[in-house]
Amino acid sequence: MKIHHEGYKIILITALFAGMVAICTYLLVTNPIFSTVLYIAVAIHLIWTVSFFRVPNRTINQHENAILSSADGKVVTIEEVTESEYFKGKCLMISVFMSPFNVHVNWYPMDGEVVYTKYHPGKYLAAYNPKSSTLNERNTVVVKNNEGKSVLIRQIAGVMARRIISNASKGDQVVQGSEFGIIRFGSRVDFFLPTDVKMNVKIGDKVKAKQSVIAYF
Repeated sequence: MKIHHEGYKIILITALFAGMVAICTYLLVTNPIFSTVLYIAVAIHLIWTVSFFRVPNRTINQHENAILSSADGKVVTIEEVTESEYFKGKCLMISVFMSPFNVHVNWYPMDGEVVYTKYHPGKYLAAYNPKSSTLNERNTVVVKNNEGKSVLIRQIAGVMARRIISNASKGDQVVQGSEFGIIRFGSRVDFFLPTDVKMNVKIGDKVKAKQSVIAYF
């Protein structure tokens, strides 16, 4: 496991803040119970911040007909919807909710070419709210494989997530399981798939990026 480079600055700031709180507590707080609570609180916050930016070492579950999850989390929605941004038609939508304790790095679900990408500013509704898919700050990436089949991945900011980072650019040739971005502090990823895919998950399933197959072409 390693730490994502997007976390270096935040971890450093958090560590400096924790150190300042610890020093002030040592010098100014005389109540041993209160000081112990403060030490524990800043230690937990620092450990959580470091953990949030972890990048686990995982073997990619490679399969040319498989659509892998791009995110760790829990499947909260599976439904047929009308996707109006790119496909402009009926699709199957699978939503994966990422809690603050999940890995928040995102990886490509299949091999192919990035044919579309667009960032949308927006609100910060709770990520489990269905309206967050169209109203929240979000970033859309579409990958098309060599058979002409496409998957739309939408990174969605939540209440805690205040920055979506995407490295995807139109024309990129990408491989299944390679990284394309990260969402900071609690969020959601929606997948829009052709209606004829074979589903491999159900609502409530917990999935792991790079390993869990959400559907097959």
